[in-house]
Amino acid sequence: MDSQSHPAGHGVGHETTDVDIRGIFAFGVGLLIIGLVIHVAVWLLFMFFAQREARRAAPEFPMAVGQETRVPPEPRLQTNPRQDLLELRSQEDAILDSYGWVDKNAGVVRIPVDRAMQLTLERGLPARPPKDHAQPPHDQTRPASDRPR
Repeated sequence: MDSQSHPAGHGVGHETTDVDIRGIFAFGVGLLIIGLVIHVAVWLLFMFFAQREARRAAPEFPMAVGQETRVPPEPRLQTNPRQDLLELRSQEDAILDSYGWVDKNAGVVRIPVDRAMQLTLERGLPARPPKDHAQPPHDQTRPASDRPR
């Protein structure tokens, strides 16, 4: 290395005049302090709003005061929906698992599902009669010379 690029007595280092390290750290500390102050201020503001809302416990609907125990007029629909569903399913099971008349005058009866499945397996499902495929289509009954061209 030549003496012109590095003057005598000066070692290789960094510029001390470009960046003020103390200023950067001061800015970071100031930013942290301002952030903490803002968080505390917002927290205090929310505490103030919560206390104000708690003191303001007036009913939202003044005409509804004293109406909490009022029940609707008869007939009341489904006062106990779970029990109603259990009763409905037990009634349906009783119908599906028993014999009975559907229309006595027409001679229509119902049978249990298990028995209906057994009868279906024994007798098979109803099917349409097969079509008669013995006759050829209309155009094939004519000789080739009589067919339209």
